Amino acid sequence: MNVYDLPAINATLNGIATVLLSSGYVAIRLGRKELHKALMISALVVSAAFLACYLIYHYHAGSKPFPDLGWIKTVYLVILIPHIILAAVMVPMILKTFWHAFRGEWESHKKIARWTFPIWMYVSLTGVVIYLMLYQWFTTAS
Repeated sequence: MNVYDLPAINATLNGIATVLLSSGYVAIRLGRKELHKALMISALVVSAAFLACYLIYHYHAGSKPFPDLGWIKTVYLVILIPHIILAAVMVPMILKTFWHAFRGEWESHKKIARWTFPIWMYVSLTGVVIYLMLYQWFTTAS
């Protein structure tokens, strides 16, 4: 294994985070607070592992440009640009959401989680799509 294997690992971590987040949402809707807590902590750990691998990869490998494929590149950028912006925004939101839960401030936790959850889901899910577009689906087109 080397640094160039990290994009696939990152996509896997994003996919796992998506499943954990979805499961955590279902658990809290069913009133399963302890299961929700375990799933959300797991999502946080997986997302932190993703961030570490992402930073290591880009430090060593830099960026990979998307091939100029006309409208397909436009679709890629329409997914990528909000993904990047929301990825930066979500980190402090996630930390604040967890902070309120840790302190037992449930109303504040629920209030911010209503915003944090869909952003975190979007970033995790589109992270997988971006990986597929950049490293799998359109690799021979460049």
